[in-house]
Amino acid sequence: MLQSAINVLFQGRNFIRLLEGLWITVRISLLSVLLSIILGILLGFIMTKKNPVIRVITKIYLEFVRIMPQLVLLFLVYFGLSKSLHINLSGEFSAILVFTIWGTAEMGDLVRGALESIPVHQYESGRALGLTEKQLYMNVILPQTFRRLIPQSMNLVTRMIKTTSLVVLIGVVEVVKVGQQIIEASRLTAPLAAIIIYTTIFFMYFIICFPLSKFAGRLEQRWKD
Repeated sequence: MLQSAINVLFQGRNFIRLLEGLWITVRISLLSVLLSIILGILLGFIMTKKNPVIRVITKIYLEFVRIMPQLVLLFLVYFGLSKSLHINLSGEFSAILVFTIWGTAEMGDLVRGALESIPVHQYESGRALGLTEKQLYMNVILPQTFRRLIPQSMNLVTRMIKTTSLVVLIGVVEVVKVGQQIIEASRLTAPLAAIIIYTTIFFMYFIICFPLSKFAGRLEQRWKD
């Protein structure tokens, strides 16, 4: 029975279909991460402003995103927003939008924390040397900020990749959905196919996320030393 379950994985285009589904997962993740990094850096700088109105607005946005589960946000955008505004949003576009909203908030908070962790005397010393604000940030503040930010942002990236598995619930045919289709098609002829398919999907996620986690850990350890 186990052999027949293994055969299901390589039967026809099943394994290729899993890889195609994995590419959809990676594509959603990459686009979401790219947009989150760009918007999150901007948000992080905005969050360091002393303006009380800006602080309240960004705080509400951050708390809203953190409190609201990603699955609820997906349903809210894909089912609620499209129906209320009478627009046709694809599942993939909805997923990218939701993960960008989530990732921007998380990345913005990381950038804010990294900027505020720079000792005040670094700013004062740079200004005392006659550096302009642009020179101060480009040559003193930002290099230190990125050293603090990159390991944490890599962890955020791996979390976003793993969380994309939720998009199966709004009809996106990514790797988990493809796996379900293969299992359903072979449930009578190979009852153990689910074990093989889901194990394969696990290793696909592992192959993508584990190197990122190790890279982030090594960077953090190297810069700490």
